[in-house]
Parts: sequence; structure tokens; C-alpha cells
Amino acid sequence: MKNSIAYCGLDCETCDAYQATIHDDQALREKTAKLWAQLNNAPILPEHINCEGCRGGGRKTVYCEGMCGIRQCALQKGVATCGACPERETCPMLGAFLANNPDAAKNLNG
Repeated sequence: MKNSIAYCGLDCETCDAYQATIHDDQALREKTAKLWAQLNNAPILPEHINCEGCRGGGRKTVYCEGMCGIRQCALQKGVATCGACPERETCPMLGAFLANNPDAAKNLNG
């Protein structure tokens, strides 16, 4: 499995925050901050848009670092991804997430 696959199965390489970070793209940071602020009705600023991937070392967005329940659970359980969790099939948090993200489910199976 690629290291860019997050605990939940999303591919970090497709995330605008990741892309803005690895390419140091200020215009993409600004665009992403504006969109995420609107979608989340929250004060998200361009300087918040820095992330080097969910499972890797380095910077994370505020959400990914401390607010993502899926990431926190996987870290506590010590699993590589939720695909390796014995409770995967019965986890309500992961189930709700995967219902809206079929590509993430495929990544966890691969």
C-alpha cells in the first residue's frame, strides 16, 4: 500500500493541502483555504493549508493533526490503516465515512 494512503483510505496525493505543501503553491493554499472555510463555516486561512500526509511525518492540517477521529483511533490502535483494523467492518465512524468515499474503501482493500 502506498504511504500516501491515509488511515481512512483517502489518497493524500490527491488532497489540495498536500499538493500545495509539496509544491509550495501559495495560490492553491489560498484557493483551498477559501473553499474549506466556506464548506466548514470556519476561519481557515492559507497558513493552515500545510500537510505532508496523514501517515507520514511532518506537517498536518489542524483537522488531520488533532480533530480527525479516524486518524486518532488508528494511532491509538497502532494499525497501518483502518484496513488492518479487526473492527473495520463494525466501526460506525469508518462505515459512515466510507459510505461517502468509495475510492477510500477501494484503497483500504488494496
